[in-house]
Amino acid sequence: MPGRTILLNPGPVNISERVRRALLGADICHREEEFSRLMASIRSRLTAAFAPSGFTSVLITGSGTAALEAAVGSSVDTGRAMLVIANGVYGERIARMATLNGIRVVEVAEEWMRPPDLARVEATLHSDPSIDAVAMVHHETTAGLINPVGEVGKLAKAAGKSFLVDSISGLGGEALNLQAAGVDLCVGTANKCIQGVPGLSFVLVSHEAMAHLGSIPPRSVYLSLHSNWQAQEKGEPLFTPAVHVGYALNEALAELLEETVPARIARYAGAAALLRDGFQRLGLSFLLPRELRGNTITALDLPEGFSYARLHDQLKARGFVIYAGQGTLAQRIFRVANMGAVSLDEYREFLAVLESVLSRA
Repeated sequence: MPGRTILLNPGPVNISERVRRALLGADICHREEEFSRLMASIRSRLTAAFAPSGFTSVLITGSGTAALEAAVGSSVDTGRAMLVIANGVYGERIARMATLNGIRVVEVAEEWMRPPDLARVEATLHSDPSIDAVAMVHHETTAGLINPVGEVGKLAKAAGKSFLVDSISGLGGEALNLQAAGVDLCVGTANKCIQGVPGLSFVLVSHEAMAHLGSIPPRSVYLSLHSNWQAQEKGEPLFTPAVHVGYALNEALAELLEETVPARIARYAGAAALLRDGFQRLGLSFLLPRELRGNTITALDLPEGFSYARLHDQLKARGFVIYAGQGTLAQRIFRVANMGAVSLDEYREFLAVLESVLSRA
């Protein structure tokens, strides 16, 4: 597409023309039947894609962070604690959200480039009876690391705790069977692997967990998960939603279901393999070993002689946007995401441009 900028950042992503056209849907009132049908379609397609049985869905107008904070603040009873597994910026963010919501946090911290120590998680669960829920990130975007959700889910279930998973950059890009992994609440967003636009996010909640949420006093007016669910079950949003973003999300989910979730995951995995072969050929160094990398983000050491700003600006001038490292990794790495409606030929073009930029150093 002439003049097209390829977004190699982990959201917002490039979208299809079909999704873009959906944004031009009719102006409607969110209290009318037309929006009720749209909302029901989105919620139904979410569960069809990611949790075909035993789950309901709740829409939140806001980024994935809003849905995550709704899930965190709604899932722990008064006076109880949340065990947070933190091995990156986004695990640490869960802990901060819980603290600001007045929830006591029991943190199992790990280095950003390592999966959690499961023995420590199990020991902590058994040593602190005040823990009500376990929370972790599925795909830790900080380094592109895949965490062992299924293994942690087994530990949480064995200890009788609810299990909350931030899969904001995972759903649609990484395999995740919510029931098999023992997940009770799973947070996602429109504008990453689902290939929608920013502004709507969601939480998939098991029926059993939703019944429990109804007994927990709300900590927020806007971000009460149970209150939003009750309203949406009646066919109305609790507050004014992002209507036109809803059109786009509904269409993006239709695209996903037509492609199928396994095929979407395979497409992303194929793009990652293509890029990583190219990175290796160019002599770039990977932050993570192969077995810990997800399908949609590759973290790489900055090439010698390049600051992130220099590399970013030269690539952006040629139509490709990469992503910086975070925290202590900010001066060391850059990240390349392969989410969104991007073709293999466009990834090949990126590798050619990257090779050209590096060769001029």
